[in-house]
Amino acid sequence: MVIFTLLCASSGALGANAQLTAIQDVPFAQEFHEAYPFETGAAANDVRAVAVDAKQNLWAATKGGVYVLRSGKWSLQSGVTTGPVYDLLVDEKDNVWAGAWDGVYCVTDGVARKESDVTGTTSVVGNGPEGLVAMGPEGSWRRTGQKWKPIENKGSRGVRAVARVGRDDLYIGTGVGLYLWTPQALRHFYKEEDLYSGDIRALAIDPKGQLWIGAMGGIDVYSDQTYRAHYGPNEGLPNSDVRALAFDSDGVLWAGTALGVARFDGRTWSLRHGKRWLLSDDVRDITFGKDGTAWIATGGGVSAIKRRTMTLEDKAAYFLDICYKRHIRPPYLVEKCWFSDPKNTSKWEPLDDDNDGTFTAMYMAMESYRWAVTKDPAAKEHADKACEALEFLQHVTGVEGFFARTVVPSTWTKMNDANHVMSPEEYAERRVRDPRAKRVDERWRLSNDGKWLWKGDTSSDEMVGQMFGFYLYHELAADPQQKSRVATHVRKIVDYIIDGGYVLRDLDGKATRWGVWAPEQINNDPDWRVEGVNKTFEVLSFLKATYHMTGDEKYQREFLKLINKYGYAEIARNPKSYGRSERTHIQDDLLALSTPGLLLSETDPQRRALFVEGATWAYRTIEHDNNPFFNFVFGLVGGKDFHAEESVAFLRDHPLDLRHWAIDNSVREDIQLVRRPMLSPMQTSRILPPSERGVMRWDKNPWDVISGDVPDPEGRYESSGVFWLLPYWMGRYYGFIAAPH
Repeated sequence: MVIFTLLCASSGALGANAQLTAIQDVPFAQEFHEAYPFETGAAANDVRAVAVDAKQNLWAATKGGVYVLRSGKWSLQSGVTTGPVYDLLVDEKDNVWAGAWDGVYCVTDGVARKESDVTGTTSVVGNGPEGLVAMGPEGSWRRTGQKWKPIENKGSRGVRAVARVGRDDLYIGTGVGLYLWTPQALRHFYKEEDLYSGDIRALAIDPKGQLWIGAMGGIDVYSDQTYRAHYGPNEGLPNSDVRALAFDSDGVLWAGTALGVARFDGRTWSLRHGKRWLLSDDVRDITFGKDGTAWIATGGGVSAIKRRTMTLEDKAAYFLDICYKRHIRPPYLVEKCWFSDPKNTSKWEPLDDDNDGTFTAMYMAMESYRWAVTKDPAAKEHADKACEALEFLQHVTGVEGFFARTVVPSTWTKMNDANHVMSPEEYAERRVRDPRAKRVDERWRLSNDGKWLWKGDTSSDEMVGQMFGFYLYHELAADPQQKSRVATHVRKIVDYIIDGGYVLRDLDGKATRWGVWAPEQINNDPDWRVEGVNKTFEVLSFLKATYHMTGDEKYQREFLKLINKYGYAEIARNPKSYGRSERTHIQDDLLALSTPGLLLSETDPQRRALFVEGATWAYRTIEHDNNPFFNFVFGLVGGKDFHAEESVAFLRDHPLDLRHWAIDNSVREDIQLVRRPMLSPMQTSRILPPSERGVMRWDKNPWDVISGDVPDPEGRYESSGVFWLLPYWMGRYYGFIAAPH
């Protein structure tokens, strides 16, 4: 690690956290999923076992026969039954053995033959003490030389797995317990003191020679025929219905369960589940290729969990490429996209969102940070274009100072929140739920030139997000002429709010639903109490940042008026509601977006100390959310203990797949469902790593038990990746993250 010293804002750097230890951007293994379904129907996709041969071809035993994957294409192996196949084994000579409903088959150099000596259904083919063994409900056989001979098995015929330990000991897992077959005797492990469960599904030998036993009920570990440990939900196993076990080349256990693949590195468990990672959570078998690829047999086809070596900078380039390709629409707004066919990501459609302005502003801030770090001309160009698009949101309304939520081409016919004339009954229903509700029948209006539809009822979220973006663009990326233009633009919208009595007035002359910062509401209206504490921090940030950018004392006077006359600074000591029934992560996001403009622009030591006190109090309520954006915002204003290591761990662990898969953790057995940190909805009792929860922006609750910004079982929606890119480039700029070597 190296030490970075960040200069104070007055010395030229945007931030004031000194003597920080930058975290090195070392290469790491980034996992990703590739799906290999069969196009031939349900029988083929019902996969029971997988195996890899010496040429790294993948073999799959399915309900409809044996298939082999070569050069990314499946083919049915001729000469093998087209009925159910249960097990596969590749021997030392690269022969592929298949246990099937009607016996055993061997494939040598692509040619299959049926082993005539095995006459019954074979559920398992394995390595035995003196050669291969084949077992099933109708008998057991051992292969000696070129012949299969029947052997007497006095144990259960419901064989699921076999494992050879040492030279002579063969463990046999069955539906009614575990058997140890030695030259001297057949021992049956059945008692509770021997095994947690007798319903055995899988066996595996670890690098130390210990036997791991997967069953309905978890995993037992034996060494030298002696019980050593049990792993179930209390020990961190996410699902106790274990169907497959395998150790990778690093000695990590992969356990196939009814809820995906659980992995154990000797200290902690992780989970790969949902369609982000697997074609089906019903996992039956796991094997590994020489390159470390985990091939996984599921009830919906074969999945591969692969790895590629990356640095965080590599990952940032990957996400940025996706953003450029699919997530920027005219007039240069940045948001998610939609796939009509989720299997084909080469075709997509843009989507509008209420908060397009905020998300574009965050993109603009990200590119401004990237420009400040790299001096890449593309970053400057893109930040400029985003700034112009945000300015256009104000120009398109035709009202100086009032800006639209978003715009779409006038040819669009499907947008969020289509115009709708609300009946008196509907409006009454809405008012009962929310007495501050505003009736807005016409959300979308045609621009004066007829080229655009723009959306009104602009929210406070949009104001907060855009001020965040404009401030950072002004400080980091704008040239002198652009600084002047941004200052003029910001002046217009802030003046519009001040002149409106500290509300954002729509074309009807009334405040938009959320655009309220007025002392009358903040201090006197109980229905604004919850959001009001946030809004004091927001509006003080608007004024202070505008004063900084324009140099106009008017905004400092307004700033001091709100502090001295209306007590906004005192309210900002605790700048959000924290009651469980009142808390939202939208508040946390808005506070984070408001913080740089306020704290980096304030030069009075006493006031700044007060605002830091408020920011610190607010941050401590969410510091365990594992949120790199919130963490780095707190760090950039001088906050201590802002969890830089955890932030980098998040950036590394987050999947490459940015689609909004619905990740349902409600059926996990290693967590509890709780009503905290908020009362609704149900949440997980501990924060899960990003690879185990859905893609989301920072205004969502990372504790939600069913997560994802737009929880989608089909993966049709994709994030722009700005939620990841912004904290990464913030971290680079402030020296929290070092450049890769």
